[in-house]
Amino acid sequence: MKITVLGATGGVGTEVVKQALDRGWDVTAVVRDPAKLTLPARVVVAGLGDHDQLAAAIEGRDAVVSALGSRDRGPTTVCVDGARAAIGAGAKRLLVVSASGMHTEGDGFFTRTLVKPLLNTFLKHGWADMLAMEAVVTAADLDWTVVRPPMLLDGPRTGKVVSRLDGNVRTFTIRRADVAAFLLDAVADPTLIRAKVSIAHG
Repeated sequence: MKITVLGATGGVGTEVVKQALDRGWDVTAVVRDPAKLTLPARVVVAGLGDHDQLAAAIEGRDAVVSALGSRDRGPTTVCVDGARAAIGAGAKRLLVVSASGMHTEGDGFFTRTLVKPLLNTFLKHGWADMLAMEAVVTAADLDWTVVRPPMLLDGPRTGKVVSRLDGNVRTFTIRRADVAAFLLDAVADPTLIRAKVSIAHG
C-alpha cells in the first residue's frame, strides 16, 4: 500500500507513519521541518500552499491520510486548509482525523447538555476548523472517510477500539496509536468509504 501522510510529525501522524512502515507500506510524509521526523519514510518538505510539491507527493498513492491539527486553542484553519490542499492536489482516497467533541449524536443527556457545551468554550476554534474540514471533505467527489476520536492519549496501541457510524461511542478517550491503526485499517475498507465514523476505546 502506498500512502501520503499530512501532519506526519504530530502525535497521530507520527503513529500513522510508524505503523504503516511496520506493515511494510510505502510511506511519503509531508512535513515543513524534516528534522522533526526521524522515521525512515520518504520525506517531502512542503507547506499546505505548495501545490506542485503536494501534487507530486500525492500522485500515484493509494490514499492520503491527514492527521493535521492545531497545537493551541486559538483561531485556526489548519485542518480545513489541509483538506483543501489534499483535494486540490489530486487525492482520490482521503482519510481525515476530526473529533467527536462537536457532535452530540449518540451522547448521553449529561454529556450532551453539560459536558460538550463546557468543552466548547475551550475548544471552539479547533472544533470550528474541524467542522469546516468535514464540510469540505464530504462535499468532495472522492473516496473520503472522516474519523472522529474523542480525547487523545499517549501510550502503546491497545487494539481495543469501538466504532460507530450513526453517533458517538460513549467512551471519552482513545490512544493516538489506536487512532493510527484504525486509520490504516480503514484505507482499504470499502464499508468506510464516504463514511463519518466515531471511534473510542472499547
